[in-house]
Amino acid sequence: MKFYRVGGCIRDQLLDLPVIDIDWVVTGATQDEMYAAGYKPVGKDFPVFLHPETKAEYALARNERKTAPGYHGFEFDTDPGITIEQDLMRRDLTINAIAEDENGQLIDPYGGQLDIQNKLLRHISPAFSEDPVRVLRVARFAARFHRLGFRLAAETIELIRDMGASGELDSLVAERVWSEMSRAISEPDPAVFFQTLRECDVLSTLFPEIAALYGVPQTALFHPEVDTGVHVMMALQKSAELSLDNEARFAVLMHDLGKAKTPPNILPGHHGHEQRGVKLVKSFCKRWRVPKAHTELALIATEYHTHVHRAFELKASTLLDFFTRVDLFRKPQRFEKLLLACLADVRGRLNFENEDYPQADYLRRLGAILCQADFSEIKDQGLQGKALGEAIRGHRLALIKREKALLDPQAG
Repeated sequence: MKFYRVGGCIRDQLLDLPVIDIDWVVTGATQDEMYAAGYKPVGKDFPVFLHPETKAEYALARNERKTAPGYHGFEFDTDPGITIEQDLMRRDLTINAIAEDENGQLIDPYGGQLDIQNKLLRHISPAFSEDPVRVLRVARFAARFHRLGFRLAAETIELIRDMGASGELDSLVAERVWSEMSRAISEPDPAVFFQTLRECDVLSTLFPEIAALYGVPQTALFHPEVDTGVHVMMALQKSAELSLDNEARFAVLMHDLGKAKTPPNILPGHHGHEQRGVKLVKSFCKRWRVPKAHTELALIATEYHTHVHRAFELKASTLLDFFTRVDLFRKPQRFEKLLLACLADVRGRLNFENEDYPQADYLRRLGAILCQADFSEIKDQGLQGKALGEAIRGHRLALIKREKALLDPQAG
């Protein structure tokens, strides 16, 4: 029985990055021997055990054989004669296929250290194509290590293109897609995830709504980058630079989907793209089973981001309707995420990367005034039902008008 540290922990150690999770592989052992040593089984698809003291996960070395399409179409063999080299061969990338034995010696049969030196993301064998999730994982690693100079090997790009053409990606399971995409959005360079998929000619297969944005023109005065796909990726990247959370980053990714459906006769303008986008966002989120909180924020950002941009122009009644529709009074934290997503949208444009955005502070101030409003006198009048609602609305309108008058005395 031999124990090895494997995978990401060795890769990150060689890259001088913090090692967060340690994966262990055991060779020369049977399941019964693991039980006898006090390890507790936890794996469903293949034997994984918890260490009796540290509770770290230890997996038996295994081979795998493709038997059917999709993520679950594999048979696993955990015979104790399987070597660490055989176990490493089933992994996705060479940089993830390095092991370290109990004496600190590295086992690197597929050139992972050399690829780390050369900043290459390269698949180990043609077996890479047997698991479609690996396409998303590679794009996610590209997003993670982009700032370190990593790029995909040419042969890996070609293999992924072949996978897309073969229809293998059609077997992807929604939960797996969302898991990889969500993690990618939280990487330091999330736009690289989608750019990598596009480079490999699979973005239109996986996320056609996003792929459709490329080549759609916008008004150069407001969008010097012109291309809508480029703008959305710039905004997504800006959301990472602003340290937005995962929900807000996803909202930024979704907010302009409707521009792909703009009638050609009104281009490069995009009047009405907000409402056109709502249907697309709903479809996207349903298909990939996006969590409810992500979906709701993405829908709000899609429908109302131009309201936020035009905040100073809106009438008091429109502002109050906006605050009500985005549920400010019950979900102020979500409202803040909306404002941050809109900031990323504004700064996700060529030459506007550091643009001031006073609209957000203006709406924050109005929102705070409305949330702190005192309705005790209205309630003391004994009003109920519709009459009470109208009185509260009237009071809120008065508060907004007063604040608008302070901002612009000429507004009336």
